[in-house]
Amino acid sequence: MKNFKGRTAFVTGGASGLGLGIAKAFAKAGMNIVIADFRQEAIDAALPIFKENGWPAHGIRLDVTDREAYVKAADEAEAVFGNIHILVNNAGIGLMEGKIWEASYDDIDFALEINYKSVLNGIKTILPRILKHGEEGWVVSTASKNGLIPLGGMVLYNATKRAVMATMETVAIDLKGTNVGASVFCPGPFHTNLNTTTDQIRVKHLGQPFNKKGPTPDPDAPKFDRSKIDMSNMERDPDEAGERVLRGIMRGDLFILTHAEWKKGWMEHADAVTRAIPDEVPNEDFMLVFSRNVGNPIYNKQQQVPAYHMGDVFKELEE
Repeated sequence: MKNFKGRTAFVTGGASGLGLGIAKAFAKAGMNIVIADFRQEAIDAALPIFKENGWPAHGIRLDVTDREAYVKAADEAEAVFGNIHILVNNAGIGLMEGKIWEASYDDIDFALEINYKSVLNGIKTILPRILKHGEEGWVVSTASKNGLIPLGGMVLYNATKRAVMATMETVAIDLKGTNVGASVFCPGPFHTNLNTTTDQIRVKHLGQPFNKKGPTPDPDAPKFDRSKIDMSNMERDPDEAGERVLRGIMRGDLFILTHAEWKKGWMEHADAVTRAIPDEVPNEDFMLVFSRNVGNPIYNKQQQVPAYHMGDVFKELEE
């Protein structure tokens, strides 16, 4: 997707954190922004940023688990700005439940509703509208590096984020032949208020904040002295995340990733799966009959992503 000026983006969880960073990047690119968030106070705090910069923006209070409210929000967005062109399924929660067999059923259902089913709600509600108007469009959903490399004690978070990855890969396949694309955004650590918003929405849904047990400690993890490490750059600015998502859409990337530090771990993951495939001679007839099952050309379209430099994406838009 190359043309952003005058188009409209619908961003869930858009009033703070990664969602706000994405909304700001899209606004700088000339888009109308719909900030959908369950916290009215956060929307009220975010909208002045857009007004001060002369960026068209409209806030809608939305609980992404409420399907009827989602339809009304989409209707409202279209009434304000016309056609929606980009859907960003960014709303989500952080979960560190400890061992899954010790987690409550409430937390299991809560995680599935917020981190996974809400993505399906967004796709089901808004993607048909994008396809119907026939203009160029895109759908991007926020997963996590945990979807690539699971962390102990976080089954619910790991699993829902990997489910989002599989969903967006499938959506990208199913959008073949249209002028609408799809991406999955897998960020590493950014400076956000995810813990606070997780507690707020859990209180709304379940009446109490989350009982954070933390990831399972790894006794084999390397030991280091924190006093000798600059921790100030461990979490990046959400504005960077927004620019990376914008750049990914411009490039047509299926996977939008951030931290290069995860590459080694992902390669170990991929190599482990490869080694687990039996060392047998493939049946050529089987591969012909089940060609859709054993491979997909969509992966061949993903090109190597160059190093990121703040602000370069807007220079590219001007060229």
